[in-house]
Amino acid sequence: MIVSGLQKLTLLDFPGKTACIIFTRDCNFRCPFCHNADLVIGDAAPLDNEEIFAYLDKRKKLLDGVVITGGEPLMQKDIADFIRRVKSYGYAVKLDTNGTYPDRLKALLDEGLVDYVAMDIKNGEESYLETAGVANEALLSRVKESIALIMASGVSYEFRTTVVKGLHTKESLLSAFAMIKGAERYFLQGFVDSGALIEGQGLSAFSKAEMQEFVSLAAPFVKSVALRGYD
Repeated sequence: MIVSGLQKLTLLDFPGKTACIIFTRDCNFRCPFCHNADLVIGDAAPLDNEEIFAYLDKRKKLLDGVVITGGEPLMQKDIADFIRRVKSYGYAVKLDTNGTYPDRLKALLDEGLVDYVAMDIKNGEESYLETAGVANEALLSRVKESIALIMASGVSYEFRTTVVKGLHTKESLLSAFAMIKGAERYFLQGFVDSGALIEGQGLSAFSKAEMQEFVSLAAPFVKSVALRGYD
């Protein structure tokens, strides 16, 4: 598996777990607000998988979980083999995905390889592809398939939307909320300009008050909604 980053400790990214984060390279989306441009475009140098497994072996009594993120991890054709080895050390696994590979996601879930799934909901249907920076209409149907799959899986999960002024509106967010109606957990995240965006011109963050209004709008659609990225 092509891994281009390892964060050795996180207390925030895997609910209830002390974890590390493994960053895979490459993505089939080109979200203009993405802050991992080097991973998405493929410029980041790969890491030796064996060095990663050596770290996991050494830390297995100190860490509870491993977060696999990207890029888009499900682009990695050997991700199942990689996760099997991670699980062999006794770790719980959280997978971050954009939902465009439902068949691969289903295979991982069916085998019990994933303990928590976090899926990005980019925007409402009408603005989804523009927000994701792509034009392939087939991807939207795959996203919807993954939403349904995750919600029926019995695995712990969350959906999340990074809200960006210039891409999101009240109307587009209402459409996004409708896509995940009945979801267990949903987070609205504040946009942060990392300085390494794919295409950041004209994009900015909503105020905390505006974001709290969006949280209130989302509340009737989901069982739990919260705000991330604001103090």
